[in-house]
Amino acid sequence: MITNTELEYKGDLYPTKIVSFEHEVDSISFHTDNSVILKVTVLRDSLIRFRFTTKGYFSNDFSYAIDKSHSHGYNFLEISEVEDYYQIKTSKVKCRIQKIDMRLSIYDLEDNIILEDELGFHWEESYEYGGNIVKMSKASKDGECFYGLGDKATQLNLKGKRLENFATDQYAFQKDQEPLYKVVPFYIGLHNKKSYGIFFDNTFRTYFDFCHERRNVTSFWAEGGEMNYYFIYGPEMQDVVTTYTHLTGKPELPPLWALGYHQCKWSYYPESNLKEVAAKFRELKIPCDALYLDIDYMEGFRCFTWNKEYFQDPKRMVAELAEDGFKTVVIIDPGIKIDKEYSVYKEALENDYFCKRADGPYMKGKVWPGECNFPDYTNPSVREWWAGLFKELISEIGVKGVWNDMNEPAVMEVPNKTFPMDVRHDYDGNPCSHRKAHNIYGTQMARATYHGVKRFAYPKRPFVITRSAYAGAQRYTSSWTGDNVATWEHLWIANIQVQRMSISGMGFTGSDIGGFAEQPSGELYARWIQLGVFHPFCRTHSSGDHGDQEPWAFDEEVIDITRKFVNLRYQLLPYLYTMFWQYIEEGIPMLKPLVYFDQEDIHTHYRNDEFIFGNQILVCPILEPNSLGRRMYIPRGQWYNYWTNDDIKGGKEVWVDTKFDQIPIFVKAGAVIPKYPVQQYVGELEFDELILEIYFKEGKEKSVVYEDAQDGYDYKKGRYSFLSFQTTGKEKELIIQLHKEGKYDTPYSKYKINLIGLPFKINAIEVDNVKIPFEYQLYQESNYLLVDKGFTELHIIGE
Repeated sequence: MITNTELEYKGDLYPTKIVSFEHEVDSISFHTDNSVILKVTVLRDSLIRFRFTTKGYFSNDFSYAIDKSHSHGYNFLEISEVEDYYQIKTSKVKCRIQKIDMRLSIYDLEDNIILEDELGFHWEESYEYGGNIVKMSKASKDGECFYGLGDKATQLNLKGKRLENFATDQYAFQKDQEPLYKVVPFYIGLHNKKSYGIFFDNTFRTYFDFCHERRNVTSFWAEGGEMNYYFIYGPEMQDVVTTYTHLTGKPELPPLWALGYHQCKWSYYPESNLKEVAAKFRELKIPCDALYLDIDYMEGFRCFTWNKEYFQDPKRMVAELAEDGFKTVVIIDPGIKIDKEYSVYKEALENDYFCKRADGPYMKGKVWPGECNFPDYTNPSVREWWAGLFKELISEIGVKGVWNDMNEPAVMEVPNKTFPMDVRHDYDGNPCSHRKAHNIYGTQMARATYHGVKRFAYPKRPFVITRSAYAGAQRYTSSWTGDNVATWEHLWIANIQVQRMSISGMGFTGSDIGGFAEQPSGELYARWIQLGVFHPFCRTHSSGDHGDQEPWAFDEEVIDITRKFVNLRYQLLPYLYTMFWQYIEEGIPMLKPLVYFDQEDIHTHYRNDEFIFGNQILVCPILEPNSLGRRMYIPRGQWYNYWTNDDIKGGKEVWVDTKFDQIPIFVKAGAVIPKYPVQQYVGELEFDELILEIYFKEGKEKSVVYEDAQDGYDYKKGRYSFLSFQTTGKEKELIIQLHKEGKYDTPYSKYKINLIGLPFKINAIEVDNVKIPFEYQLYQESNYLLVDKGFTELHIIGE
């Protein structure tokens, strides 16, 4: 690693004493007598960037991760000097930089330590490649916990782990295997009930050690580039995650159908096979919005072509599927077959768009089509060309979405499974080798794909999904967790991976339901679908080599369970859509691990299984075979069992009975949960009522519901509906207040209200201070109230 190991004897170098500093607006630069410069930039009162150079000057400041469209600003900045250190103070934190060795420490305003250097910044000259191996070590506090880091197949709390970031095609990966497909060098620290974050924006191969080598030392380092990291102060984990998500960017709102259930397989062909799958979904009344075509739809695996033997008239087929509510999504890989008769290859060759080796020849590697060259997506001209290639697929044939695979980039039949490190990249005018560009290659491919799909799908919204990604990729694409396996262990891994991705800025993520490799039992598939419907991206996908994995590949009981839970997802679409709105507007993660939900409760710090779906639904999957119940932790507060409506006080671990067709689901007291009627696909039905399930709570609780036209861009012009509900429960009264924002008029006219957990019998109901006729016996029989959607205050009055 970096200390007390063989690296120490290779000549670690350190900053010496500070000899000068300069202050310019939001930045302070400190210079040492051995030419190290530390540039501290205050972006917000709680967001500070630390950038080091060892050569006396900085290279061009460029990042693919940072969202440059988002502005920052601080309220207060003061620089002072004492005998031993300089101090930078904002309205949230104090940062002290030692004069003798440039080590730094960060405190809150009450002088409680948040984060401090152990050895701090140091480096080792890389004689093999040039430049530096840059290193940072921090002192870790007793009891400190660590979270985040994106796509990792390990415990949610990273304490005691060492992890590696290098985007890798890791087929059939195992628990704790490193590295995986995505690179998100962002972690959250928590100690003394206070949270902070570190984002190490370095695209070289990076490593993180969370007290693995030494008990009270956390460190991170990279094989090249700069020591360039952002410190984010909470003190709430919610603040850390939201600030990081603002820093690296948020997606635009997807079309609502993209949040439906999707079905995929390697591969559905010919057309008759795809049509059979579509017809079976509708016959069994299992909702489904999208069907995927894997590489076999292409002619010889050539991107942007169709195999006319399997799909004789793609435009007609896509249109016929659309008539029955199915959107077609197709795969596009980065490997372009070397074929002089292939138009895409010829265009790229003529324009010099392929990646080159150090000595000039094009990078050549074997992928599905055979020998291929690979576009350099770090070149803006290549991205623009690539985007234009989607015209036929999207605007002419009618494909609705694109998924990018093999973009780590993955190369077959080579030891390291990817490009040689001497491959050259444009890097948006900052030429570099593949050592620097590897981790962002997949993101730049997804970026180019996104701009192409968006251009030709307009005025509808684009849908893109990628396997490989770097921090900030969420601005362009959704993702899935790669080639998992049909095992119970992988069900456990999927649960944690998607939670971790959610608090790492990449919320629109899911796993291959049922496992990509091998074949799940009916029980495993059922338990996986029960979890998968609570993931933002919801898709069954499998390798055809291992058998069928459609819901009807199993017995009737599994079909019924699949239908039940996919129906539940479609009912909860307005709730899920609202989660997404809060994600893109406020940077609030859609899934929340219990530690995020209540970091002050130490019992949440090592919980893996339970998570909060949105703001008010607690989900705990069944992760072992033959289970008709499990122990789980109920967070503090009052909760209702979704299946029984029994209430329970949280803050404790309990045993929860379940059935094969259930998993533990609880709803927060006071919540207003919106529901649609079950549809076979988004937009199938016109309905005149929005269901509101309202769970009684003594006290106040706020809930929100976001809706718009479900596609298109009118929502950006204010044509949306944002409902804020506040429930106030008293001993013999429930008050429901409603405030509406936005210019969108929802197509329904009434709210169908189901009141759950009322501690009293209803005597009267008032809508906007006007009593309405009401017979409690009728309410008991129908279990709902119908109220016009224009109300502002509803009083339920007890006897």
